[in-house]
Amino acid sequence: MADEILADHQESAKDVQISINLAHKKNQEKILKPLQAFHAGYFRICISLGSQALLWKTLCEREDISKSLHHFSFKLPSVVFLLLWYIALCTLIVLSVLYILRCIFYFQLVKAEFLHFVGVNYMFTPWTAWLLLLQCVPILNPKQPIYQGLCMLFVIPLLILDVKIYGQWFTTEKRFLSVVANPTSQISVIGNLVAARTAAQMGWEETATCIFTLGMTHYLVVFITLYQRLSGGDHLPVRLRPVYFLFVAAPSMASLAWSSISGTFDTPCKMLFFLSLFLFTSLACRPALFKKAMRKFNVAWWAYSFPLTFLAMAASAYAQEVKGLAASGLVLILTVLSVFIFICLLLSTALNIEMLFRGSDPILKFESKGNGSSNGDRTAFQHPHSNSSCAGNNHSKNPYPDAYCAHP
Repeated sequence: MADEILADHQESAKDVQISINLAHKKNQEKILKPLQAFHAGYFRICISLGSQALLWKTLCEREDISKSLHHFSFKLPSVVFLLLWYIALCTLIVLSVLYILRCIFYFQLVKAEFLHFVGVNYMFTPWTAWLLLLQCVPILNPKQPIYQGLCMLFVIPLLILDVKIYGQWFTTEKRFLSVVANPTSQISVIGNLVAARTAAQMGWEETATCIFTLGMTHYLVVFITLYQRLSGGDHLPVRLRPVYFLFVAAPSMASLAWSSISGTFDTPCKMLFFLSLFLFTSLACRPALFKKAMRKFNVAWWAYSFPLTFLAMAASAYAQEVKGLAASGLVLILTVLSVFIFICLLLSTALNIEMLFRGSDPILKFESKGNGSSNGDRTAFQHPHSNSSCAGNNHSKNPYPDAYCAHP
C-alpha cells in the first residue's frame, strides 16, 4: 500500500515537473519570438537617425551661407543635435544587442537572411549606421586614435562583405548580378561611400580613395543593371517600393564622399548632386508608384528618410560652394522636407511598435528548413498579398528559380 502511494506521488511530481517545463518553454518562446521577426533591415531606422543628426550638425556649423538660411540654421539649438545623436546611439545599441541575440538563438534564420537576395544587402546597414554616428560624434576628433580605431572596426566588416557579395556577382552562377540585382543592392554601395567619407575626414586619403573607387565602380554596374531592367528587381512587392529612394541616396552620398576626399565640392561632386536631384524629382513626380506601399505601415517606410537627408546634406555642401540664393532656397526646402518626413516616420513607428515585433515581417520572412542538413537553408520571400511563401511555387514560371522567388 505504501509503495503504491509513493508511486502515485512520484508520478504526480513528474507531471508537475513536465507542466512546469512546458510553461517555462512557452514563456521562453514568447520572449524570443520577436527575434524571429527581427532582421538587419531594421537598422535602416538607425541610418535615418544618424543621418538626421549629421544633417543638423552640418546646419548648425554652417558659416558661409546666405543670410536667410544662415538665420534659420543658427536658430537651431545644439541640444537638438545632441538629443538626436544620443537617441540614435541608444537605438543602435538596442538593435545591435537584439541582432546578436538573434545570431545566438536563431543562427539558421541569420544564415537564411544572408542567402536571401534582398536580406543580404541589409547586412551592410549596421556598419553604415555606426559610421554615420561616428562622423557626427560630439566628443571625439577624427585625428584621435580611438576615433580611427572605431572607424577600422566598422569598416573591416564592410570590406569583408564586399569581397563576399561583389565576388559572387561575377563568379557564382546563381548569384550573377543580372539575376539578383534589385534596388536594395545599392545599400552596399552606400555603405562603402559612407566609409570613404569617414576615412577622408580622418586624413586617410589613400584608404578613402580606394573604398570610394570600390563603391563607385559597383554603383555604376548596379545602376546600369537596374536601369535596363535586366533583373527581377522591378518585381518587388509593392510594399517594398520605398526602397526605390535608394536611387537618390547613392549619388548624394557619393558627392559628399568625393567632396571630403578632394577637399572641395568640385565638378564631379556637382554632377553627382544633380543626378541625385534628378532621380528624386523623377520619383516625387510619381506618387502613384508608392500609393499601395503606404496603405499599412512597415519598416520599409524608413527608406524614405535617409536618402532625402543625404540629398539635403549634398545640397547644403553645394550651396556652400556656389553661394547663390537659389541654392540656399533649395537647401531650405530639402531640409524641411527631410525633417518633416523623419518626424512622420518617428510617429508612425511609435504608434505601430507592437506590429514590428509581434510575429513576422509581412515583407521579408526568413524561414530555415532543415536543421543543418546537407542541402542547406532555403529562404522564402513572402509576397504581401499571399499567405504562403514562394518556396513552393511553380518554378517554371520563374526565370531564376534558384536565386529568388518574386511576384510581379
